[in-house]
Amino acid sequence: MIGVRKMNDNIDFKINGKPVSLSVDTDRMLLWVLRTELGLTGAKYGCGEGFCGTCTVLVDDEPVRSCQYPVKNVRGKDVLTIEGLASNGELHPLQKAFIKSNAMQCGFCTSGMILEAYSLLKKKARPTRPEIITALDDHLCRCSSYHRILQAVEAAAQEITQGGKR
Repeated sequence: MIGVRKMNDNIDFKINGKPVSLSVDTDRMLLWVLRTELGLTGAKYGCGEGFCGTCTVLVDDEPVRSCQYPVKNVRGKDVLTIEGLASNGELHPLQKAFIKSNAMQCGFCTSGMILEAYSLLKKKARPTRPEIITALDDHLCRCSSYHRILQAVEAAAQEITQGGKR
């Protein structure tokens, strides 16, 4: 309808461990709130349909496609983006492993892949290759770096379990 304007509502949640309070149209997709209101551009707009995984973030440690996830669904929850994965200025072992394995070429899918893998490793410290493949199966990499991505997740799992860092 022409002339109909959505009203904003207040929403409180945590983003990368820090509390945030916003006044937004709560039907807006989380991806656009992250990128526009919060300036967190790690999650990318890919297909806009929730199929490619470039927009993946974690909500209460579960992967969600933020392009299809209304921001109202994060009320009172913890949201983790790629920007929040590093700790004390040090990259997470997954991020290091992706770099070391050259698991990214253009980097467009990387943040979604890393966050999906992070969620997997929180649930299972040493997943098998088939379990990694299943977890990442719905993520599309336009550069076809799949083999190196699998190597990176396996290397990170080994480092995390040996070093005790999750």
